[in-house]
Amino acid sequence: MILVDTSVWIEIFKDKTGHVVKAFQERIASENYALSRFNQLELLQGAKDLKEWELLEDYLSTQYYLEASENTWREAAMIYFELRRKGVTINSPVDCCIAQIALEYGAVLLHRDKDFEKIYRIRPLDQERFELR
Repeated sequence: MILVDTSVWIEIFKDKTGHVVKAFQERIASENYALSRFNQLELLQGAKDLKEWELLEDYLSTQYYLEASENTWREAAMIYFELRRKGVTINSPVDCCIAQIALEYGAVLLHRDKDFEKIYRIRPLDQERFELR
């Protein structure tokens, strides 16, 4: 299972050439992929107008989600806490939540966000940077 981060979806949605979509399809191949509700939140909050909101909401309603558990919140906060104690700054605590969900499900986290590389320093996060060609 691959958990696809918002940073990848943004690149896919703004792709006018089809190159990013093709690279994504090649990377996913026959593997199952999912989003988290945090990705849904981030994508919807970034809509530029109501029309884009409605298109995104319609698309996102068809996707498979890895849901947070009762432990997700505590463990995500611990990730943030441990990094802060080491002097490492994370841009968004939401990234800690997304990483924790990937850890809970044993999913590969496909991303374009340096926060996940920082989290990897303290957690066995199976993460992969999605490189654009």
